[in-house]
Amino acid sequence: MYPFRRVLIALLLFGVAFGYLEGAVVTYLRTLHEPARLHYYPNRAPGEMFPLLTLDQLRAAAPGQQQTLYTEIGREAATIVMLATIALAVAHNGRQWAAAFAIVFGVWDTVFYATLKLLLDWPASLLTWDILFLIPLPWVGPVAAPVLVSLAMIGGGMWCLWREAAGTPLRIAPWHTAGVLLGALVIIVSFTLDYRNIMAGGSPRPFHWGVFALGMVIGIASYGSAGALSGKPGT
Repeated sequence: MYPFRRVLIALLLFGVAFGYLEGAVVTYLRTLHEPARLHYYPNRAPGEMFPLLTLDQLRAAAPGQQQTLYTEIGREAATIVMLATIALAVAHNGRQWAAAFAIVFGVWDTVFYATLKLLLDWPASLLTWDILFLIPLPWVGPVAAPVLVSLAMIGGGMWCLWREAAGTPLRIAPWHTAGVLLGALVIIVSFTLDYRNIMAGGSPRPFHWGVFALGMVIGIASYGSAGALSGKPGT
């Protein structure tokens, strides 16, 4: 029988610890970049992420500033690898791996924002804009959007692992997987539609909530429909 409680505790503890660590690192990075931000945008409100520094501004700001951008991209890639690795360590098959990854990713991301609120009193609200990822292009959006994605991932992952422990695993057909991936792609598109403006040092334009909601509905509906093919737990 799948050790649901032990695995869940391990994923939660790792996600919380890693989320705090990530928030602490970002706190240092913001302190490092603040002089350059103030130089180019002296009227920027305290704690405001945008406009971002362009590559030309980073090159001119100070030796080594551009290198921190590449370091940040590497850190983001390493973060995903670490989350995927802990999920792999507690999984017995691909279905369990995906569920464990969803849980630990969601916890990590949620705790990350809670840590920034604790250490920096940021974000001011769930509608505050943030830069989410830099790979392969800048992903930006209100904090509420990635938090909603994270909560959905945590819930979906827990449901899947609970079904594993109950002896009635979800029957995830290829079209379920395709639907979840399509939903994820649509969500990513909603975060990246404004990347040219962001990379040019512009302020974010209104977020594409309609595109984001479409991606969420596609992903949740595709994943949730797997339950209809799997029967009730314990039957």
